[in-house]
Amino acid sequence: MQELAYRRQDAVTYARTWAFKRNPAYLDFENLGGDCTNYASQCLYAGSGVMNPTKTFGWYYYSAGQRTASWTGVQYLYNFLTGNQGIGPYAQLAQRDEVQIGDIVQLGDESGHFYHSPVIVGLADGEVYVAAHSYDAYMRPLSSYSFAQARFLHILGVRR
Repeated sequence: MQELAYRRQDAVTYARTWAFKRNPAYLDFENLGGDCTNYASQCLYAGSGVMNPTKTFGWYYYSAGQRTASWTGVQYLYNFLTGNQGIGPYAQLAQRDEVQIGDIVQLGDESGHFYHSPVIVGLADGEVYVAAHSYDAYMRPLSSYSFAQARFLHILGVRR
């Protein structure tokens, strides 16, 4: 397998372009449980250029009917990124002060249920700024969200 760099700026550029509109190449999941992880996956794909075509446990979107749960589901994306040993992007849990643009933060409640996957698009003066769908946002301060827990996923690289 070839190791590739994750193109963080490409992920952020995609996030900015599509923060307040929808890319017609992808189904909008807004009324099907939310579009946040679909949007995060699109940003990750813009920065990686590689999907993982493994049935069930991979990470891909070819159409609304041909996609993995990890493309659109918060917990499934976490499981894929932190457990991926194959092709595509992979990540590790990180502290807030270790993240970079293009990384993902997932927000959760007191019970440990994570429900939102914003993309980190800016870091300044101790604040993390994110882009998201489902309550569309770009450069929204993470501190403006109400959440009990946050887990930060630092993208380490991409395999092809």
